[in-house]
Parts: sequence; C-alpha cells; structure tokens
Amino acid sequence: MNIVIIGKSGQLAFELSRELENSEHHVTFLGRDDIDITRSDSIETILAPSSVDMLINASAYTAVDKAEEDTEACNAINAVAVKNLAKFCKVNGVFMVHVSTDYVFNGHKGSPYLTDDPIEPQGAYGKSKAEGEKALLEVLPEASCLIRTAWVYSSHGNNFVKTMLRLMADKPQLAVIDDQIGTPTWAKGLAEVCVCAAQNKTVGVYHWTDEGVASWYDFAIAIQELGIEKGLLSSAIPVLPIPSSQYPTPAKRPHYSVLDKQTARDAFTSCKPTHWRQQLANMLDELKA
Repeated sequence: MNIVIIGKSGQLAFELSRELENSEHHVTFLGRDDIDITRSDSIETILAPSSVDMLINASAYTAVDKAEEDTEACNAINAVAVKNLAKFCKVNGVFMVHVSTDYVFNGHKGSPYLTDDPIEPQGAYGKSKAEGEKALLEVLPEASCLIRTAWVYSSHGNNFVKTMLRLMADKPQLAVIDDQIGTPTWAKGLAEVCVCAAQNKTVGVYHWTDEGVASWYDFAIAIQELGIEKGLLSSAIPVLPIPSSQYPTPAKRPHYSVLDKQTARDAFTSCKPTHWRQQLANMLDELKA
C-alpha cells in the first residue's frame, strides 16, 4: 500500500516512522514545507499524482493556551485542513485515519467517556478539534477512522514527561495540579493503533490511551520515581499537589477526561493496552538509551 502521513515533526509522526520503517508499504511523510493542508489546491497538487491508498493525519495545532488568541491558525489546521483532506480522500477513494482529543469533552461526566457521548469542548483548541471531527464524519463516514487520545508523550519532541525531568533536575521543588484527571499515553502505542486502523480499514470512532487513571500530580510523582530508578535524575525534590485554581491558564481544561477504550480493545485486538506507568517506564528506558 501507498501510505501518506501528514505531519512529520511531531511525536506521533516520529513513532509512526518507527512503526512503519520495516513494513512492506511505501510510506511518505509530508510536513508543512511539503504541503499546505489548509489549501485544497495544494493537497490536490501534491497528493493526486501519487495514487494514495491510505492517509494518516498526524498533524495538529496543539498549543492549547496559545490557541485562545491564535484561533484562526488553530482552526485552519485542526478543522479546515481536516475537511480538505477528507474531501480529497472521498474523491480519490482513500481511507483516512485522523487523531482527535479528549478536549472535545467538557470534563464534567465523572466516569469514562464513551465514543458516542455528546461533545462539548470548553476552549478554542477543543472547539477546533471538534469541528475537525464533525467535518471528517460528514464528508467521509464510510472510509475513515477517528481516534481520540489524551496526554500524549514520547522520547521525541516536547512534552510533559521531558519538561518534568528537566525541572526536577533544576528546581528545588515543584507544584503540580492534582484535580485534572485523565490517562497518559505513550505515542508508540497510539502509532500502532493508527497503523492497524489504516491497514484493516477500520471504520468508526474509537478511544485509545494507555490503561489506568492519573492526575497530573500522579504522573509527575511517577516520572520522578522512575527517573531516579533509571538514573535520569540524581535525587528527589518535593512535588506538591495544587488545585487548578492556583495555576490559572488561558485555556479551560477538562477536569475529568478518562476515555473508555472497550470498542478499541475489540477492534484492534493485535494492539494490547498497557498500564500508563509501565509505558512510562518503557519510554524512560528508551530516553536513557
């Protein structure tokens, strides 16, 4: 198969490249210097001559707080571009895998979100991702897989894990929010699911994160404990739990955004969900190496 992956500098694209490097497929990564997905003519010019079979959209505007002011750019990448890609895929018979976010939910439910729960994004980023979902499901409902995920990190790029490791090495103590609840997700597992969805043309809406539940505080404590265990940190510092009210941000974040993964477990049987702490340990081993 000829697989095109949109986005080549982010965490998911990094893991997709590793997942597919020894595959029998012909894989092309396209970044912002190669294609402008906010313009349908650019998509047509670049993709039409290459007989694409599968398209995985690993690109996104993810600067959640910046999005509150930079709404035009955020919407262009997270909504307009998704619609453009979906239209191209419909016309050319291409199967599309697209990744969305827990931020499409309001965070008030208090139990894991099902794939068909009503969405109610609270900020500009979440609203743009919700518009992208809507466009995909309207334009390409029978040839697309929409995968919502959360709290993604990897050994590549900037993310919460690497930020915590840096701050824990530099600061005398840290304060981390303890009343936002979700599930950390190693991008490696997410990449495996995206590839599985593309290869099997798995249609529908699915949720994929690692297993388990954590607050950002829980996540930070685990990062410090495992970081010391693996020699990435020399000593522990105090890590203090604080409520969100003590750390105001421009964007409103969901307080509880655990995603129910049962339909994904059933659909992607070759991909085994693993507890987030074990996945964190695996990633830190990789980071150390």
